[in-house]
Amino acid sequence: MMENLEGIYLKKCEDLPSLFQNGSKEFHNLRLLDLTKASPTTVENFIQSRNLNNLRWLCLQECMIQKLPSNYLFKCSRLQVLHLTKCNHLQTVFDFLINNLNYSINVDMKKLPIAISLQELNLSGCSSLQELPTSIGQLNALQELNLSWCSSLQELPTSIGHLNALQELNLSWCSSLQELPTSIGQLNAIQNLHLNNCLRLQELPTSIGQFNALQKLILLGCSNLQELPTSIGQLNALQNLDLGGCSSLQELPTSIGQFNALQKFILLGCSNLQKLPTSIGHLNALQKLHLGGVF
Repeated sequence: MMENLEGIYLKKCEDLPSLFQNGSKEFHNLRLLDLTKASPTTVENFIQSRNLNNLRWLCLQECMIQKLPSNYLFKCSRLQVLHLTKCNHLQTVFDFLINNLNYSINVDMKKLPIAISLQELNLSGCSSLQELPTSIGQLNALQELNLSWCSSLQELPTSIGHLNALQELNLSWCSSLQELPTSIGQLNAIQNLHLNNCLRLQELPTSIGQFNALQKLILLGCSNLQELPTSIGQLNALQNLDLGGCSSLQELPTSIGQFNALQKFILLGCSNLQKLPTSIGHLNALQKLHLGGVF
């Protein structure tokens, strides 16, 4: 009977329920496993000792783990979604590679099944996470990467530009992030980029103009952002640009008039913005322009 389970919820479990302690170790049909707020012991005991090769969705939200369960993630081949939201003690990602292969953090992940299947990686609220491994660029199927509220994250590896399938990147409230790598412009599939409240971000790389598919760019609350690159006008698919609260911006490049698809433009609270370029009159698709607190 246990072998036929497709979903298991063990939220807030301090110890593994007796039902699972002596039960089957084969869960061939299991697709969903939720271990939100479970103790590290529960996570370790359940995952490490069972066959979960068909698992598609794994949630370890708010678990006090310091590292990812190694034996499982090393051999998983179908996992598509991995949620690690608010794992505040997690300091590194994919450190299981070291345990299994005795290689460095930059090991070739193409040899690992997870590199083929993983589509969504949620690390939101991992406040102790200081860096991402270079090997993260080898997650070829990754479509969504959420790093919001990773307040200790200071930079992104240049390999981030290798995520050819990535459609959404959320860096909201990465308050220690000072710059973006030039390689980020290689994200050809990116549609949504969230940078709101990146308080130390002072500029954007000129390569941002290479985002051919970008539809939404959120820079709300980036109070230290000094200027926008001229290349931003090359974002032909951009529909939503939010610069609200970018209080250090003094001017906008004339190239913003090249936004052929822009429908929503927010400049609320750009208190140092002295004037708008005349090219703003060329925004033929514009439907909403918010200027409260400007001039």
